[in-house]
Amino acid sequence: MVQEQWREAASTALGGSLDHWQGIGGGDFASAWTVVLQLNGKERTVFVKTHANPPPRHFTTEANGLRWLAEPEVMPVAEVLAVSDDPPFLALGFIEEGGRRSAAGEAAFGRALAHLHASGAPAFGREVRRSTGSLGLPNDPLDNWQAFYAERRLLPLVRIAAERRALPPPVLAGIEAVAGKLTDIVPGDETPARLHGDLWAGNRLVDIEGRSWLIDPAAHGGHREFDLAMMRLFGGFGEEAFAAYHEVNPLEPGWQSRVDLHQLAPLIVHAIKFGGHYGAEVARVVDRYA
Repeated sequence: MVQEQWREAASTALGGSLDHWQGIGGGDFASAWTVVLQLNGKERTVFVKTHANPPPRHFTTEANGLRWLAEPEVMPVAEVLAVSDDPPFLALGFIEEGGRRSAAGEAAFGRALAHLHASGAPAFGREVRRSTGSLGLPNDPLDNWQAFYAERRLLPLVRIAAERRALPPPVLAGIEAVAGKLTDIVPGDETPARLHGDLWAGNRLVDIEGRSWLIDPAAHGGHREFDLAMMRLFGGFGEEAFAAYHEVNPLEPGWQSRVDLHQLAPLIVHAIKFGGHYGAEVARVVDRYA
């Protein structure tokens, strides 16, 4: 019955009939399908996903992030066709994958990302104050990156990790020490950039023409080095992308020494959610900066 409700709601929101449902991987969170939308005598393939018990306002938050990233019109972003939190679903324009990464394509992606970041954000965080991800990290806006990373990322993650016993007390204390030293580690003022916020390779699709598309954002105003550090954390991006980015929008001197710092928050998230070797990686980064 629940499945029928959201499928009917999606059909109504899209204004046509939905046929030929084909289940596909939805990642570690959602269930997803490709489906054929019949509308005004024409057919269009649509990507639709849902979740049995999503966090509050999950899909409208994702849709808002995609629309926000698309606003500057500097790079391809998955098109939002319809969205609802009750019943929960998100319908997007289907992106036909299959293209191979090329040096030219990676460079084009790097340049586009530089322009996206440069389009800016009103503050660090989100003006609408909606939280990030299944851990519910806060995004109440701040005008200072050091305060944002400490108060909206590292310290909330310390509390969650402590509650779930995901990291040992000495490592948690070390994260708190790093949060208190951010002004010393990263001096100066940073203008908030328009970030994807979860830019690992799985959230970049390469279509059959070789163009890179952004999907599944945790979009917010943040430090532009964060997206680039996330790209390096799990690999999957060519060095041409980073070189082209630097040509368009060079990073501040010493950026190499800050890559681990920006990777600290996602590493803590992975230690909380998946355990394994991520705890050791968190400890390594903490030892470097604490």
